[in-house]
Amino acid sequence: PGTPPDSETDGVAAGERWLENRYLRVELNAEGDIVRLYDKVNGRDVMPAGAVANRFQAFLDRPLRWDAWDVDIFYEEEAEWPPEPAESVRVVEAGPLRATLEVRRRILESPYVQRLTLTHNSPRLDVETHIEWRERHVLLKVAFPVDVLSPTATYEIQWGHVQRPTHRNTSWDLARFEVVAHKWTDLSEGGYGVSLLNNGKYGHDVRDNVIRLTLLRSPAMPDPQADRGEHHFVYSLLPHAGPLGRLTIAEAYSLNDPLILFPVQSDRSQERKTYGTGVLPGQSLVAVDAPHVVIETVKWAERGQGFIVRLYEAQRVRGPVGLHVAVPFKAAWRVNLLEEEAEPLEVEGRRISFFIKPFEIVTVYLEPAPEALIPPGQPS
Repeated sequence: PGTPPDSETDGVAAGERWLENRYLRVELNAEGDIVRLYDKVNGRDVMPAGAVANRFQAFLDRPLRWDAWDVDIFYEEEAEWPPEPAESVRVVEAGPLRATLEVRRRILESPYVQRLTLTHNSPRLDVETHIEWRERHVLLKVAFPVDVLSPTATYEIQWGHVQRPTHRNTSWDLARFEVVAHKWTDLSEGGYGVSLLNNGKYGHDVRDNVIRLTLLRSPAMPDPQADRGEHHFVYSLLPHAGPLGRLTIAEAYSLNDPLILFPVQSDRSQERKTYGTGVLPGQSLVAVDAPHVVIETVKWAERGQGFIVRLYEAQRVRGPVGLHVAVPFKAAWRVNLLEEEAEPLEVEGRRISFFIKPFEIVTVYLEPAPEALIPPGQPS
């Protein structure tokens, strides 16, 4: 652990090459790299001493066979190009809800602008990137060295996650040098970890204590202009206490599916009935009492007047689950993904009980009570 930051702010603040909120302090060098990330909650430097993070790495990328589909392991043995020093580092937002530093740089022939952001209520460091990609046969990665020791890293896939080694001790390990992940990858030791979240970049590698995300490629076949042009994406670094947990999963969903606010108007011509009573302002239509279970989908059923709640177990934990529903309903069934083969579920008031296994997907069909529905054509 390094020395704590001087500031003890409870809000957000920014200055020349630094950001801070009540969770993190971020410090940059003149070149625009992160040279310190201090976790104020856990009193810990996230990066090893002397390391730099959020640094782009460009590699010559010429696969032996399939230009657009293959990444060959020898790309790291070819040429590597670092980014140029920052043209500018400046404060563009300084609270009270958000603080942001803007960094303007170039790598090879491609200029890019990054906005590093802390918000008042999140331990997540967001890095928003705009880049004009002008390269050909170049692979672009971003690297985050972290002070975490673990023989395996965890990668999120749909409805679960997988683990892969962080070393290359065997030929099997060597073959898994690039790993797919959807919304996050995580490197955790017994009492601490760091997650790297993203909103649409799926290639990762974690070797020893360095987490890297593949950002862009530029193959020339079959499309000679593949990937060239403007790109906009966001990735986030999330330090956390303990092993991988619900904080990583929740923040990854927040990054990929931010809250959208819009006015709602009644559609009196609709054929399907709508819900008219039961849901209070600020109350969720559905909620679960098991923190390791994620409600993934709420939608109208393909048949009938009911609706579907689809959820899954996200942390490899089995046990009982209670699903709480805000509107009155008269029956609930457990169905398959095709919404067939109904099996009645135990219902007590507006709570539905069932058992879930690790990484299991559960689909529940709910038939609302008559008093919860407004017939078509009636005012809502």
